[in-house]
Amino acid sequence: MASKPKTLPAARPNVGIRTAYQKRLETAVDDMTRSVIYWLRANYRANPPELAQDLGGVLSMDASPAREMERAMRLLARRWNRNFDKLAVIMAEHFAKAVADRSDRALMAALRKYGFTVRFRMTATQNDVLQATIAENVQLIRSIPSQYFTQVQGDVMRAIQSGRDLATLTDTLERRTGITRRRAAFIARDQTNKATAALTRVRQQEVGVTKAVWLHSGGGKEPRPEHVAFSGQTYDVAKGAFLEGKWTWPGVEPNCRCVSKAVVPGFDS
Repeated sequence: MASKPKTLPAARPNVGIRTAYQKRLETAVDDMTRSVIYWLRANYRANPPELAQDLGGVLSMDASPAREMERAMRLLARRWNRNFDKLAVIMAEHFAKAVADRSDRALMAALRKYGFTVRFRMTATQNDVLQATIAENVQLIRSIPSQYFTQVQGDVMRAIQSGRDLATLTDTLERRTGITRRRAAFIARDQTNKATAALTRVRQQEVGVTKAVWLHSGGGKEPRPEHVAFSGQTYDVAKGAFLEGKWTWPGVEPNCRCVSKAVVPGFDS
């Protein structure tokens, strides 16, 4: 009977990094949504929705309430898009470098137990992955206010059109805050998983790791059946595993929380 391959500890995303990322994003979302609710409530109160309806009860975009609300949303969107643009660059770079540093230290410590002493430097391949991680996170962070204001505009115009009261509009906007916070939490979790997987994989290949063992996390409300079935199987680190009709790696697919254990170089046959 063939013996089990010797493996390194599973390369897991750092909870502290993910939590800090999520908290910073949620704080920014809270600041934005509080500002939006405050100013839109003020405008809504100053321009009652019934004034935006013609005699037939159909919304006229030339009516003062609708025009004033559009103007208010345009100004708010411009302000918060600018704020998130600045935040995105700072956050994404800090996040990517933190994941890279933590992944390097974890892999070095794991290899040391098997007598391998390595010191990582920034290689061209690692830098490519790092820069791609930064770019993806910048784009995702910038998308938060863009998506939020698109949805809020629809909420506000429907409220004016139907003559809803201020309390109803406020409830709608507060629910929108919850949706946006959940998206921020998803971005933080998903990107921590992806960045850890990608940056660790590059380093593993640099030290000669060619195989790894796929481990399903056991978490998530809707686990992927093929990921569950493949748990415990060995795959080629460079190529990945062919699951759900494509080649992939642990932690790469949306909401995938799977991880891997690298097979120790020299014990992979």
